[in-house]
Amino acid sequence: MTDQPRKAPSQAVLAVQEVERISPDLIRITAGGDGYEAFTDNSSTDKYVKILFADPSHGLTPPYDLAQLRAESPEKLPTRRTYTVRSTDAARRRLVIDFVVHGDEGVAGPWARRAQPGDTLVVSGAGGGYAPDPAAPWHLLIGDHTALPAISSAVEALQPDAVGHVVLSIAAPADRVLPQTPAGVQVHWTETDDELLSIVEGLAWTDEHPGVFAHGERGTIKAVRAILKQRDVPRDRLSISAYWARGRAEDQFQAEKREPIGQIDEA
Repeated sequence: MTDQPRKAPSQAVLAVQEVERISPDLIRITAGGDGYEAFTDNSSTDKYVKILFADPSHGLTPPYDLAQLRAESPEKLPTRRTYTVRSTDAARRRLVIDFVVHGDEGVAGPWARRAQPGDTLVVSGAGGGYAPDPAAPWHLLIGDHTALPAISSAVEALQPDAVGHVVLSIAAPADRVLPQTPAGVQVHWTETDDELLSIVEGLAWTDEHPGVFAHGERGTIKAVRAILKQRDVPRDRLSISAYWARGRAEDQFQAEKREPIGQIDEA
């Protein structure tokens, strides 16, 4: 039996429809159109896409033939960045992505800051694998700016009688944008990751283990994992991984996921 060639992920070529600054450091991009038909949706609250940013000077037209570019012109390969999808609307053929922007740093943030209706957004996916378990005795959602869209979607999916905690490390009060949580869910805002870890470590723990969603900076998430191990939280109750690492561009960060430095469960 011969191995079948791996099918390239589909690319949805979308048009930017709306650009909204929802806080000083968050820009919301709504994109859609006929290209939405190539988008693969799912029911995860942490659904994510790979966004492809091609250098305009290369004159490429999406969808991009990545295999051909990789073989013939690797210097022209689009830069890929991973972003959580804030929401989707199949009926209106559109999706929403929130971008963290910090001046001219990075690739995606500056693009979002300059984006205008009619611009092209090329996405591949979506992936994902988490949604709050309605049967969980309580919930623990942990993250930073990068996890805010997924945690916001998770909050919206919680049952009205859900209980638990949301712990978010976001320094600027103006950026602390979160949907209304159920009355039984307490929100803890912190300015630093050290404060986040202190709150997680000091939470009152019931005899039953929570359903956990913990995503953010790699070093911080490793420390969160160590705390959860001390609490004997079963691995099957966890959605835990790093979205980024200090001092690493995404390409290096993604490559390190396969190495010991990138393994969260080694904490």
